[in-house]
Amino acid sequence: VYSLLTGYREPPAGVSIRDGLHYNPYFPGGTIAMPKMLNDGAVEYEDGTPATESQMGKDVVTFLTWAAEPEMEERKLMGFKWIFVLSLALLQAAYYRRLKWSVVKSRKLDLDVVN
Repeated sequence: VYSLLTGYREPPAGVSIRDGLHYNPYFPGGTIAMPKMLNDGAVEYEDGTPATESQMGKDVVTFLTWAAEPEMEERKLMGFKWIFVLSLALLQAAYYRRLKWSVVKSRKLDLDVVN
């Protein structure tokens, strides 16, 4: 989407474009009916960020990503919690295994050979 929004160019030499179409190499066929939507300075950011075509394209893509998956942050946080809990469980299981098997591993067997 970012490439599509920022990829408008002049058509290369020898390529004819019909009226109402615009050249964009990132669109299949190279022509698209949607005109260039992003222009430098079209918006004004409160924090003073330069309103370049590239910055606005990144903002649009970030918003669309959030709109597609608004629960992503919550899901990511839940994943980190699960990793933490499972790591604790792994450490506890390793300690328990070492504690129980230390007796078996340190045991010496004395076998009498019966003839």
